[in-house]
Order: sequence, then C-alpha cells, then structure tokens
Amino acid sequence: MTAARVGLFGLLGSGNLGNDGSLEAVLGYLRAAHPDAAVDALCGGPETVTARYAIPATRLHWYRGEYRTASRAGAIAGKGLGKVVDAFRTAAWVRRHDVVIVPGMGVLEATLPLRPWGFPYSLFLLCASGRLLGTRVALVGVGAAPIGNRATRTLVRWSARLAAYRSYRDAPSRDAMRAMGVDTARDEVYPDLAFALPAPRGSAPPRPPGRPGAVCVGVMAFHGGDDDRARAAEIHRRYLDGTTRFVRALAADGRPVRLLTGDACDAPVVAAILDAVDSPLVTAAETASLADLMKETAAADTVVATRYHNLVCALKTGTPTLALSYAAKSDALMDRMGLAAYCHPARDVDADRLLGQFRELERRSAELRQTLTERNRTAEGQLQDQFAQLTAALFPTTTPARAQIRQETP
Repeated sequence: MTAARVGLFGLLGSGNLGNDGSLEAVLGYLRAAHPDAAVDALCGGPETVTARYAIPATRLHWYRGEYRTASRAGAIAGKGLGKVVDAFRTAAWVRRHDVVIVPGMGVLEATLPLRPWGFPYSLFLLCASGRLLGTRVALVGVGAAPIGNRATRTLVRWSARLAAYRSYRDAPSRDAMRAMGVDTARDEVYPDLAFALPAPRGSAPPRPPGRPGAVCVGVMAFHGGDDDRARAAEIHRRYLDGTTRFVRALAADGRPVRLLTGDACDAPVVAAILDAVDSPLVTAAETASLADLMKETAAADTVVATRYHNLVCALKTGTPTLALSYAAKSDALMDRMGLAAYCHPARDVDADRLLGQFRELERRSAELRQTLTERNRTAEGQLQDQFAQLTAALFPTTTPARAQIRQETP
C-alpha cells in the first residue's frame, strides 16, 4: 500500500471565504476517507493556507504582482515572463502528485470580471499538465456559466476537456459546459461542497420579549460580470444605492442589521452603507471563515445576501433567506433549497419591492425553516455520495493499480 499524493489547486487563501470553505470541505473528506494521503496546495495565498489548514502550500504565480494592474513596461514584462515561468512551475508541481483536486469555486465561469490570462490560463496549465504527465485532475463541484469572451471561453473549454473528472454544483453549470462543446454525459451534479461543512452548534441566544430579531444583510463589491466592464460603475452605483435604502428602511423599523461580507474587497461597500445609514442598529460582522458566517446567519431571524457563499451559509443554517441574485448559480441554489420565489436582481435593486419580498419571507418563516431542514438533510446525503464516487474514481489502493490508471488516462 502506498499513500496517495494529493494536490489542491485554486485561488485559496486569497481572501474569498467561499473558496476557502470549499477547500475545507475537501480537506475534511480527505482526512476522513484517506488519512494517509500526503496533501499540499498550489494556491493564491500559501501562507494563509499553511497557517489555517496545516498543509504545505506553494504560490500559484511566480510573478507576485499578477493581480495588480500593469501600466509600466517593467510590470508588463514581469507579467509576460511570469506566464512562461508558471507553465514550467505548474508542470513540475503537478508531476509530484497522483491526483490534483480543484475544490469547488466558480472556476469555469466569468460571472465576475475576469481576464483570460489570469486564472483561466492557470487552470488550463494545470489540466494540460495533468493530461501530459498522467496525473488525474479532478474538477469537483465546480461552477460554470456561459462565457462571452472568446479567449476565456476557449481556455475554460479545454481545461474541462482535459480534466480526468468533473462534477458541478448545479445543473446550469453542466448545461453551460455542454453548450461549450464539452461531453458531460458522465458528469454529475451535486450540492455545493460547503454544505458538507459542519453547521454551528447551539441555538441563537434568546432576546427580550417584543424586541425585533436581527437581519443579516450580505453585501458585495458588485460591478456586474465580465461582459459588463463598460457599465461597471453604473451597475455598482445602482446596487449600492438600492441596498443602502433597504438597510435604512430596516433600521427605521427598529430592526438590528448585521452587514456580512465574503471577500476582502467587500469592505468599502460595508463602509459606504455604515456611513450613509449612520444608525447604532447597523453593525458590521468580522468574519474570517464560512464557520464565522454560519454563526452570524444562525443567530439571525432572516438573511438577505448577494455573495453566493453568504447564501450557502444562511441556507445551511436553516435561516429563511432572500437572494440578491447576480448569476444563474444563485437562482439555482435557491431553487434547490425550496426558496426560488425569494430572488431579487442585484443589477436592479428596488428597495420597495425588496421590502415586500422580505416581509413575505418573514411571514412564512416557520414553514421555510422546515423546508430548509429537509433540503439540508438531502444535500448532506448527496455530498456523501459525491465523496464516495471520488474515492472510487481517483484513489487506487496499490502502486501497480496507480500505474495502470495512469496508462489508461485518455
């Protein structure tokens, strides 16, 4: 028996709590089902990943200014050289592993601004290296969406084709990849990996009789998708104005409001809302993980949120939730959990209409909590099936078996 060498790949440890939650879920699976596996990561924030999850980690990009705008000749040259160096670095890292897992994340979509030479290029290098070197690359519970930019779409399509295993977090993701020309006949759909994380223990602290319950409002530095760059400022202004009016209305009704984020870039939105509303009832939560987010949402009466994994955390804790939806993934998630009627477009936040949906959601609170309990139970069982399938597909039990699988990789 030989311990498997498993690599984890993605924009992990970079400040996005949803990405790190997906990593945590897969690590939990590996430690339970394959405790002898040697695990490390190639990721965006290696120091954070090593400190938080106790696994070795390597920086994803050779050039440290990869995600800064390059306006000077030196920076442009550094980025260009980095693309060449990363091709060799990625291949060398992949070669050291039997299996590489890309845990969740929207790695096959461009619902937020994205350049083809950024993460899509990195993912292509990973999948191409895996195919060339005989290392099985698995895209596990990932998100996908139609992509307008031709270069980005080409890189994403070939990344998916070259992967040895694919599963998706919703049916629209699988449909999007099929529409891009990927054979999805053997690809399965499972709930988002974060539903495998443990829910917070205990119940919300009791509040004095007659005191209204708290509302968590998850905000986002939302500027539209990759095809909306020309209108990004306008989209953001409309989102911020509508969300601010909604929070102000809640505070005027005497409702305590907790502002939640899911990425470090969301902080300016929180600051803008706090400054505009200026009420002691409106406070900002400090969250460093999906576990922290789940504690906040579990203590709330109701959640209204934009970021996908803010929604996941609220639904996971069984809290009635309204989505400020910016992509099909949010609508699909709400439908899976029985709350399809409670979606509101993030691109056109109408505070009055949103308040109407919010009040209807609260009137049905007891009924919806029961629905969420049942849907969460189903999701947990489906993810156990996902992990069992991963074990069967990716992890040989002997060294000869591993060699045979490498030879049979198409």
